[in-house]
Amino acid sequence: MIHAINRCRCGSCSVGDALERLIDAIDALNEAIGRVVSWLALGMVLVTVVVVVLRYAFDLGWIAMQESVTYLHATLFMLGAGYTLKHGGHVRVDIFYGRMGPRARAWVDLLGTLFLLLPVCGFILWISYEYVAESWSVMEGSREAGGIHGVFLLKSLIPLFCVLMILQGLAMAGRAWRVIRAGEAPDER
Repeated sequence: MIHAINRCRCGSCSVGDALERLIDAIDALNEAIGRVVSWLALGMVLVTVVVVVLRYAFDLGWIAMQESVTYLHATLFMLGAGYTLKHGGHVRVDIFYGRMGPRARAWVDLLGTLFLLLPVCGFILWISYEYVAESWSVMEGSREAGGIHGVFLLKSLIPLFCVLMILQGLAMAGRAWRVIRAGEAPDER
């Protein structure tokens, strides 16, 4: 492990190479998760159409089917947030950022990650622990009769969201640091 941090066994890799591999691994993780959960949007549309058709054409309905739309939406949003951050899709005040050069943008990304993203996600992760643990302890289910008995799973998305955002924030900070230190233009991923 120490060799991986300082130098690999071949002697030609450096800490920068290890950091680059870590950034690439984090990017690949959030890319894969984002691509998989993006299909949940289609699932939400299809389930919603089925719910509406059953309700208005056949006067039928199931609470679990209606709740499944909420589960799909929550999963898409919470697990897709790291993917969205990776691709720069989160809300940003672009009045000044769009006019900045690569190094200035890197400073904004680095400081924003270190002083906003990481502390907020760390705080949410910390305060959600008891909330999620309590839900798991009672295997919390729907309050509605016939609902989905997996609220504890739904609540587990909160710490997963935080972990994925923290990881992607670290990758973003690593790329920003590389631009600041080396002066190279950021790669578009």
